[in-house]
Amino acid sequence: MSANIPDIVKHRVSEQGKKTLDSIFKFVEWQCIPADPVLEAQIGEGDSRWDHYPPIIDELKKEAKRLHLWNLFLPKGHYKESPGYTNVEYGLMAELLGKSRAASEATNCAAPDTGNMEVLAKYGTEAQKAKWLKPLMDGEIRSAFLMTEPDVASSDATNIELTMRKVGNDYVLNGSKWWSSGAGDPRCKIYIVMGKSSPNNPDPYKQQSVILVPANTAGITIHRMLKVYGYDDAPHGHGHISFKNVRVPASNLVLGEGRGFEVIQGRLGPGRIHHAMRCIGAAERALEWMLMRINDPKKTPFGKQLREHGVILEWIAKSRMEIDAARLIVLNAAIKMDDLGPKAAMKEIAQAKVLVPQTALTVIDRAIQVFGGAGVSQDTPLANMWAQVRTLRIADGPDEVHLQQMGRNENRKGQETTAKINWQKEETERLLKKHGVKRIQPGSNIKPKM
Repeated sequence: MSANIPDIVKHRVSEQGKKTLDSIFKFVEWQCIPADPVLEAQIGEGDSRWDHYPPIIDELKKEAKRLHLWNLFLPKGHYKESPGYTNVEYGLMAELLGKSRAASEATNCAAPDTGNMEVLAKYGTEAQKAKWLKPLMDGEIRSAFLMTEPDVASSDATNIELTMRKVGNDYVLNGSKWWSSGAGDPRCKIYIVMGKSSPNNPDPYKQQSVILVPANTAGITIHRMLKVYGYDDAPHGHGHISFKNVRVPASNLVLGEGRGFEVIQGRLGPGRIHHAMRCIGAAERALEWMLMRINDPKKTPFGKQLREHGVILEWIAKSRMEIDAARLIVLNAAIKMDDLGPKAAMKEIAQAKVLVPQTALTVIDRAIQVFGGAGVSQDTPLANMWAQVRTLRIADGPDEVHLQQMGRNENRKGQETTAKINWQKEETERLLKKHGVKRIQPGSNIKPKM
């Protein structure tokens, strides 16, 4: 794998990073991908799937720790808990992890835990880190992130309605959340919850706070697990959860009252780039399955192997170009994050967040089409991959929100650009006059015939 690092970032990858990439490649290809069907089989059927997790995960975790492939995501220079890799290096690593369902969890690099660990590492108190960050980083527990609500348009987080009322030394929470990913796992012990703590603050971006809520707190009810295109993703799950007079110590507040947006933006920026990184891996795996299918000698529609049909080779070529281009978008964002921090890279992160899942979906869809009926069945990983990647066009902010913001920012150049173009036109006229020439339009001397 280290031999395939794009030239544009090769100088940014350390020797240790190259060794780790090679190690991850072998771990994912030879251990995690073969284990994915075992993981699914161990989950089983029915409601019992929510009271246990696949034992093979513990085997893979043990091997990942032995190989020092653990907590790879915290970027160098930003967190004392970092293993020492840059965002560029982790971007290349996450691409490999994205090829397997089990790989990210096996290396303790799975969402939503990665984002939640970043919140605790960046904003948590020492007490909060000792109680929640350490067991998360040790892989002993898992977590969930609760922001989206069923009754409001949560793409605008100022709409959040779950109330956080200060009562003595506690906050009392009332409201509901859904798409609480990770809440179904029996190992999930902590929720990171966004709620409205200061509804009367004149600044709508200072009305919200983020608080740590132990999953077993009285008053919490899990109503159901939501399905994603028919998949319920057990035991991880996406919970629909209500809070009724849930009392939490004020010491569980993250960063401070009214600073919820600051915390959330600090979490979602890196989270978006992590998703994009893994999408590249999913697209690469879909292309691999496509290559296998078109070279299958048993598949000969109209007397030819699939690879002999022109449109198929065009799909292969387009997929390769699109994946490689999408990778550069991701690495560009990672470079800026490393050099200037996530806040300065918001445009580049948004570009990756929008473009990469769309690219991956296009490639996966081509692979599904090549497989025909098998492509939409359980006989390949493609249908599940498509469903998982499709959610990323909504998760962490729908594409339209990011596109609107990018469009606004780009349009700020409108006045300056207009002035420049008008000056260029005027300068052209001056030069024409200076050199004594006129522009003659084609056909200007044609006379209509009677």
